[in-house]
Amino acid sequence: MNIIAFPSRTEWPALLARPVQRSEEIEQVVAPILEQVRRDGDAALRTLSLKFDKIDLTEPGFVLEETELANAQTQLTDELKTAIRQAYQNIRTFHEAQRQPIEKIETMPGVTCWRKSVGIEKVGLYIPGGTAPLFSTVLMLGVPAQLAGCKEVILCTPSNHPAILFAAHLVGIRRVFRVGGAQAIAAMAYGTETVPQVYKIFGPGNQYVTAAKMLVAKEGIAIDMPAGPSEVAVYADDTAIPAFVAADLLSQAEHGVDSQVLLVSTSKKLIMNTNLVLTTQLENLPRRDMAAKAIANSKAILVETEDEAIDLLNQYAAEHLILSVENAEAVAERIINAGSIFLGNFTPESAGDYASGTNHTLPTNGFARAYSGVSLDSFVKKITVQSITPEGLQRLGKTIEAMAEAESLRAHKHAVSIRLASIE
Repeated sequence: MNIIAFPSRTEWPALLARPVQRSEEIEQVVAPILEQVRRDGDAALRTLSLKFDKIDLTEPGFVLEETELANAQTQLTDELKTAIRQAYQNIRTFHEAQRQPIEKIETMPGVTCWRKSVGIEKVGLYIPGGTAPLFSTVLMLGVPAQLAGCKEVILCTPSNHPAILFAAHLVGIRRVFRVGGAQAIAAMAYGTETVPQVYKIFGPGNQYVTAAKMLVAKEGIAIDMPAGPSEVAVYADDTAIPAFVAADLLSQAEHGVDSQVLLVSTSKKLIMNTNLVLTTQLENLPRRDMAAKAIANSKAILVETEDEAIDLLNQYAAEHLILSVENAEAVAERIINAGSIFLGNFTPESAGDYASGTNHTLPTNGFARAYSGVSLDSFVKKITVQSITPEGLQRLGKTIEAMAEAESLRAHKHAVSIRLASIE
């Protein structure tokens, strides 16, 4: 890791800057793909899937049958099925607690307002192929969609890994399409002869998938959030265990060469010891080449005080923030920008990635300053309702009339006045 000791605050923006994304160049590649799918539908999906993913969609398997999803469990070990079911239950328990009962509020006598949650009717989930079968993300997206009561939930993925299919069946998904990349995002955004159009698209992907999501969002298709490479920041003091810190940094680094890894500490000893053990642990990883490139670009920043560390971390706004410090919960109260926080030496970021119950679909690239991670709310719309009695309108009417008159909106005023006249 690159160690930076006691940087001045004027240096922080440069130290914390994420790599610049070649968004315009990537969009120039993606835009024609979107247009091709919009224009040619399934024919475009066949052409593009063969070109980019080497998948022949003319063969059986473009649409995975429900029996294939149900039978996927026969290809998994009992240990993995038990683990997936446990993760499913924990994620469901956490997200189920996010339900909000309707509460009717009488803002003044005779004027009652409330809000109801309605599941988004049609949602599409995307799971990439790549080097890791992200069946955990199927749970993270499928469970809240299931709880929200979304009427139609589809899944697009170029992978036919049985764990992905088993997780999909577990969360109630019955329509899976074996299509990936930007063309899958286009299919869900516009609809084809086979893939239905959805109202909101969720899920991770490479820079081309991300660009496709951002482009269709400009056309009115909702997406979960802007996304960039995955990232972790660890704040550790002398109570932290260097081997644990190193393991957490590497667990993020193995996602990809562009993964962001940051260590912040008030202890030079902790940084040096972590760096030593990190090198040893790296050698034992199957994905060490990928992780090594991410670690080579990572930073360990030594600061003077806890206040300085907290300010720096809030400026960075990490997707994942691990607080391996003595007073972790108190420090967490001072964190205002982070996707998800992990407290203490025995709360690895991996727990949130898989099975503790919180959602691992989180804002990256500094978007944690303004965005939350995926939750039950991500899959519902909040619709406000109000009911006013004649007596309530008599109390409220003059206020509305005065405001409408001041804004020169006479028809608004008349809509109230005509009712008040009928009451009188």
